[in-house]
Amino acid sequence: MTTLSQTTPRALHDAARAYGDAPAVHDGEVQLSWTQLLDQVQQVAGALIARGVQRGDRISIWAPNTYHWIVAALASHYAGAALVPLNTRYVADEAVDVLERVRAKALFISGPFLGRDRLAELRTAAPDLNIETIIVVPAEADAALPEATDTVVPWPDLARIAEQTPAAEVLARGESVDSEDISDILFTSGTTGRSKGTLVAHRQALSVVRAWVACSTLNSDDRYLVIPPFFHNFGYKAAMLACLVTGATIVPQASFDVPQAMRMVHELQITVLTGPPTIYQTILDHPARAEFDLSSLRVAVTGAATVPVVLIERMRGELEFDVVVTAYGLSESAGFGTMCLPDDDAQTVANTSGGPIAEFEVRIGEHGEVLLRGPNVMLGYLDDPENTARTIDSDGWLHTGDVGVLDERGYLKITDRLKDLYISGGFNVYPAEVEQTLARLDGVADSAVIGAPDERMGEVGKAFIVRRPGSTLTAEDVVAHAKQTLANFKVPRYVEFRDELPYSAAGKVLKRQLREENS
Repeated sequence: MTTLSQTTPRALHDAARAYGDAPAVHDGEVQLSWTQLLDQVQQVAGALIARGVQRGDRISIWAPNTYHWIVAALASHYAGAALVPLNTRYVADEAVDVLERVRAKALFISGPFLGRDRLAELRTAAPDLNIETIIVVPAEADAALPEATDTVVPWPDLARIAEQTPAAEVLARGESVDSEDISDILFTSGTTGRSKGTLVAHRQALSVVRAWVACSTLNSDDRYLVIPPFFHNFGYKAAMLACLVTGATIVPQASFDVPQAMRMVHELQITVLTGPPTIYQTILDHPARAEFDLSSLRVAVTGAATVPVVLIERMRGELEFDVVVTAYGLSESAGFGTMCLPDDDAQTVANTSGGPIAEFEVRIGEHGEVLLRGPNVMLGYLDDPENTARTIDSDGWLHTGDVGVLDERGYLKITDRLKDLYISGGFNVYPAEVEQTLARLDGVADSAVIGAPDERMGEVGKAFIVRRPGSTLTAEDVVAHAKQTLANFKVPRYVEFRDELPYSAAGKVLKRQLREENS
């Protein structure tokens, strides 16, 4: 039996041997085979080593989805460093906070992109920031890169710097990486307070990814349009690393544009499309959808939010996906936890997150909290033993903060976040249940429900609704629909229509923001 590689450098060598000249990355005019990707990764790793990067150092990436991100991430691993992705939506102060907490040895940062100059922002926010190497990645074709300095290195200069490191030394560094070494430190979204860095080892990252691949049916013939950002588990592990272990082609999209995404599916014969439900909803409802041939689409994996049954049915019926599954996970579980199977029906896919994968056990604890246990629970929070002990109990159970139930098959249904639950007139209300009901109302494209203060009831429901294009839905229509299927204490008392809801990069509605706006 072949032993599966337990580090990404070894997995990359496996891919180069197995798939060779097959396409690994397709990013506009840049196309790399698996052999070429390995060459580029070794070159950038050589440059990092020449700049003093040692095993165990931390390297950050603050850039959009381009081939540079893939090369930079794998090169960081190859040099023995832990990867620390930064949310591209961060303002400079947030980025500085993470960079200082991880004591980043190097930073890959995008050049000017969509009107932002992150390097300039960083210099303004923290002129004394101590990072030895800042590599500026081109993000827009016509944007000039800064001049090289002792600290700043334009991406094209890496090839020259790499010449200082013998190939044998680069190879030896990649082979020295151990399965227990930290592969990544992903910071939680911070939707419920200050973000925390989750420590995940190489063996864990690859184990959960291989389990995800088995459920999603990804294979070397697939072409994967990566819309979820690489800085998030969905883009980094369920896309980039999933392609690494299967030989599927990575097709990154730097910023989500619906017509452009449909054009890429049409022209590149994309087979895999993943992301939160809003991605599929916007494609289904786009007036130009009929202009593109989307019939190549084969696999869809979604989650992170309420998934209406009708959406699953439309994805299978109108977009003709063969495989539509939902999944559940969090950074503390290396990004994964449970997942549906390809032959599960629409009701199951919409209403559950499937059964445990990657050797996880699942049980329901006090107050209905979902608990996970297994070899792929994070090693802990960065420099935070107190919160680590609070989150992972003495029996090894990870306390997720999510509320759920298990059915007779052992499938998990997430009913809400513990912190999102509100109490109306003494009764617990789980907003996800109300949102699932609202999703069935014709004219509703998106919804979010929170508890709003009320003198008599303590809290009552407030629904934020995004209408579908052309809809004339009224607040009265929303309340009347809710009354047909929900107990009175669950029916929203207030309805507010919005053009869009605030979302985190993970595709989760920022309910804390909505609550703050309505406090």
